[in-house]
Amino acid sequence: MKKQAALAAALAAVMVTAAGCGGNNGGGNAGGDSGSGGDQPKIGVAIYKFDDTFMTGVRNAMTAAAEGKAQLDIVDSQNAQPTQNEKVDLFISKKYKALAINAVDRTAAGVIIDKAQAADIPVVFLNREPVAEDMNKWDKVYYVGAKAEESGTLSGQIIADYWKAHPEADKNKDGVLQYVMLQGEPGHQDAELRTKYSIQAIEDAGIKVEKLEQDTAMWDRVKGQDKMQAWLAARGESIEAVLANNDDMALGAIEALKAAGYFSGDKFMPVVGVDATAPAIQALQDGTLLGTVLNDAKNQGGATVALATALAKGETPTKENTGYDITDGKYVWIAYKKILKDNIADAQQ
Repeated sequence: MKKQAALAAALAAVMVTAAGCGGNNGGGNAGGDSGSGGDQPKIGVAIYKFDDTFMTGVRNAMTAAAEGKAQLDIVDSQNAQPTQNEKVDLFISKKYKALAINAVDRTAAGVIIDKAQAADIPVVFLNREPVAEDMNKWDKVYYVGAKAEESGTLSGQIIADYWKAHPEADKNKDGVLQYVMLQGEPGHQDAELRTKYSIQAIEDAGIKVEKLEQDTAMWDRVKGQDKMQAWLAARGESIEAVLANNDDMALGAIEALKAAGYFSGDKFMPVVGVDATAPAIQALQDGTLLGTVLNDAKNQGGATVALATALAKGETPTKENTGYDITDGKYVWIAYKKILKDNIADAQQ
């Protein structure tokens, strides 16, 4: 009997403590419709696809940045806009306090904004910039990302600097840089701007160029390898440089080049990517990747969480409450940086 009485008293004490904790949360319910867990607001995060190397880094950065500040529900849109729209509907039905969306199709952002606005749930887009018309639909829409033209310029400069410093890079001695270009998905803003501005940077450096091949490899390493194998079979030794819109495609090209005997002895091919992912940094250390451009996953993820958390609390994002400069009241721009073998440490965050 004494044991039963003691157990009952202990149970009563636990129930009182739990009730007291609920009161301190201001009525919040982690599993209910309020969209907040205690003092931490719930934020719905939809990534365009989980198996993208760079976006994996962003996801990890978001998780780290949210610790102790917000509860993230991160889902995979599986590279399908209808799937992402369904995920957004689910977030809204759960009455989350803010959304963070890495759009599958940036031109479809307007649909997501309409849904969010109808539910009065602020939304932060990241990495894939909606068109200006959609960004201006509502004052609770923000964007975190980097300017794609900057990454293109920097990758082109890496090739231009190498070309000038290594006369042997001009294999046929015609004074013209013959290159191939691996692009991201057709119509993607980053793919188009990185392609355009990388070549413009080479030309701005006073170097004549000739495009031998250019095609999409959809940001994918295996597709990049397949394209490069085909181009080597068709063009052989006439290729003098490889530019890729991201590191995964650059690494795929490197695998094809290795199979063709490159990076052995004095047979070298300058290959440049974008993102400064961990596998790319390893390739830099190995001497197979000439250079990459740091697409700052840590700060893209951190800024997205900072803005979404402020919005979820009913605050207007500012430098003071997010730690990031906000341009035109809507945009947080994260700077790119050239990464070569001698400054790898800058990319190892």
